[in-house]
Amino acid sequence: MWFDIEPGSSIPIYLQLVNKIREAVARGILEPGDRMPTVRALASQLTTNPNTVAKAYQRLEQEGVIITLGSKGSFISGNWPGHSDEQGRRVIADLLDKLLVEAFHRGVNEEEFRELVEERLQNWEKERGSG
Repeated sequence: MWFDIEPGSSIPIYLQLVNKIREAVARGILEPGDRMPTVRALASQLTTNPNTVAKAYQRLEQEGVIITLGSKGSFISGNWPGHSDEQGRRVIADLLDKLLVEAFHRGVNEEEFRELVEERLQNWEKERGSG
């Protein structure tokens, strides 16, 4: 399994699953056309309720990350949600604003923030390149 679920987390299991699958797609671990495990198979692997996995799959389908083709199963979509470039940039800018507020409250100065972002970008590129 390419991810772990934390049952004791304050984040609901279905949302952890959504986030981990989105991350796997972003990192190239899962690619367009890859077949997802069935709801029951993934629930069994994670030792969780099939309804939890079904809820995650439904959310991923709503977001355009996966597509379900009836009895053929669920697959990673080749089409991404219909945000224009400007809308996507706005979403990212809002997320960065939230990160800046969090950094301020945790005493992270501008230089440390920039270093952290650069470090994370380098790690991301290295991991994505070897994924």
